[in-house]
Amino acid sequence: MIGNAVILALREIHRNLMRATLTTLGIIIGVGAVIAMVTIGNGARESVSASIGSMGRNLIILQPGTRDGPGGGGAGTATAFVQGDVDAIIRDVPDVRVAGLASRSATVVSGNRNHPTQVAGTNDAYLGVRDWPVIEGRVFSDAETRAGRPVCVLGQTVRNILFGTQNPLGAEIRVGQIPCEVIGVLSAKGQSTFGQDQDDIVVMPLRTLQRRLAGNLDIGTIWVSADNAADIPRIKEQINRILRERRHIGAGESDDFSVNDLQEIAGVMDTTAAILTAFLAAIAAISLLVGGIGIMNIMLVSVTERTREIGIRLAIGARERDVLTQFLVEAVMMSALGGIGGIILGLSASAIAVHFLNMPYVPSFTIVLIAFLFSAAIGVAFGYFPARRAARLDPIDALRHE
Repeated sequence: MIGNAVILALREIHRNLMRATLTTLGIIIGVGAVIAMVTIGNGARESVSASIGSMGRNLIILQPGTRDGPGGGGAGTATAFVQGDVDAIIRDVPDVRVAGLASRSATVVSGNRNHPTQVAGTNDAYLGVRDWPVIEGRVFSDAETRAGRPVCVLGQTVRNILFGTQNPLGAEIRVGQIPCEVIGVLSAKGQSTFGQDQDDIVVMPLRTLQRRLAGNLDIGTIWVSADNAADIPRIKEQINRILRERRHIGAGESDDFSVNDLQEIAGVMDTTAAILTAFLAAIAAISLLVGGIGIMNIMLVSVTERTREIGIRLAIGARERDVLTQFLVEAVMMSALGGIGGIILGLSASAIAVHFLNMPYVPSFTIVLIAFLFSAAIGVAFGYFPARRAARLDPIDALRHE
């Protein structure tokens, strides 16, 4: 019975192919839009996770002021950190690696090429904290760090702009007004979560930057890497206590520094992306309801056009259930075919979109299945009324219909 109904439904759809295509257009667009929005949202979340992961593992970032998120300096008029803060954390907090960072914007010059970039002053622990290996040359030694020698390690962007394919090791560049020997080149990091090019950087010893560029001993950011992610809450609590003591913050007074870990930042951004994706998918799903109304409308027209055919079937012994099944299957077939078309549209559109947005392609086959089943359910919901109307036609009146 169901098999015959499917064959009759396909025959009827083929007979009015253009009308059926236009009828299912709302379903196609709705399913396609839902799948595309969810797939692009998954790609965005994956991209954010990868970008945060590229900053380092189990990171805790300390900044003066209460501004959230990692950066290269203090916020507002809060007192900057000093080397004593870094030493206290190294001394009193176990199972961590710590690096103080001060940064300034400067123009770097090599021959007739120049480039404005970010100059970071730190120690060699910083590259370990950031999980950022040197792929050419070496990092600066403890002696160079203590003496504040003018040596530097280049990020990939700076290296490519200043030297192209040439070997930069041993070359002398000018950082602001400071002659500086290039001793190493960092591996590529790419863009950060906040859209900054992490490779557009020059790293030099902290004392070199403080004495020759900044003119002070301030440290704008302290980077802490925990050996074990499970220890991060304990480490944050210990760091918070140490800094409150060193910065003479009394009981009941607010912190004048922030302690953020990337797990918190990743969680907030992931939640935000999920909410936005769900909101956009819900808006796109409205097209499914519009498509369902279109199917109901065309099925009512079909019942009117085929009244005499229905009357003949009822007159030769077809039951109301048979007529109901025929028209209901036809409505479900149209919506299901629209769902298949929407799946193809959604996956194709999202693949093109993530390619141009430079995000990973992360299709969700669960949402594909849900969208298809929902489109079929739309056919049942909006096809039932026209099917019931066809099944309840009086055979004598239907045979008289012209």
